[in-house]
Amino acid sequence: MRYRATVEYDGTDFAGFQVNPGRRTVQGELEAALARLDPSGPSPVDAAGRTDAGVHASGQVIAFTYRGRSSASELGRALDALLPADVSIGDLHRVSDGFDPRYAARYREYRYTVWNGPRSPLRERHALGVRIPLDTVAMAEAGTAFIGRHDFAAFGAAKPGRSSVRTVHAVRVTRKGKVVTIDVAADAFLRGMVRRMVALLIEVGLGRMDATGVAAVLVAGRPALDGASAPPHGLCLRRVVLGRSEPAEGGHGEHGEP
Repeated sequence: MRYRATVEYDGTDFAGFQVNPGRRTVQGELEAALARLDPSGPSPVDAAGRTDAGVHASGQVIAFTYRGRSSASELGRALDALLPADVSIGDLHRVSDGFDPRYAARYREYRYTVWNGPRSPLRERHALGVRIPLDTVAMAEAGTAFIGRHDFAAFGAAKPGRSSVRTVHAVRVTRKGKVVTIDVAADAFLRGMVRRMVALLIEVGLGRMDATGVAAVLVAGRPALDGASAPPHGLCLRRVVLGRSEPAEGGHGEHGEP
């Protein structure tokens, strides 16, 4: 039987989602837990986005094949009990045998969080600390340059032979007190794309660049800010919207393509 589920994890102590020999990964923990429950042996876990080291998720979507006899509710409870404290799994749902969240995802939404206030060890565990007040109105205006279908070569690298063209559906910059959030929704992402976009928008917020400069960087195609990116601990995969029947052109995630 094929199942899908939503997974939440704190990426702080992980070397990313994808299995990496000798390193602790989210996929590795999920597959290890499944192996203890499936008498036929381990089953590979597929994901909608292969997040990088240090990146979190509240709405990652996974799928796997299970050959045991437990019901969906029993399997879900057993899996969650076996997973470590920094990973949890939501309700399981039966899907067709060929279901792959990578190709079924219509778009993915990431949120980058900035703590725009005095030093705060607790808040800055999952947010980038920026002491200088950010101009979020200017950041929101500059973010509109990313919306639409563009070549994002300036913000990440595609796999050899793949296109770096992506479609960004929305960029939202909001402030609530000292917390600034940058939400980016797209059909797919180049590796590191969101964090490089955020780095440029923070430059705008600090008054070092304007919306025209952001648009020029996008068109030029050269690495933005010489390839600088915001640190991973502020980034979270918030949502995966399903409904696609064919692969998105060029890739699928923040790691490797999301």
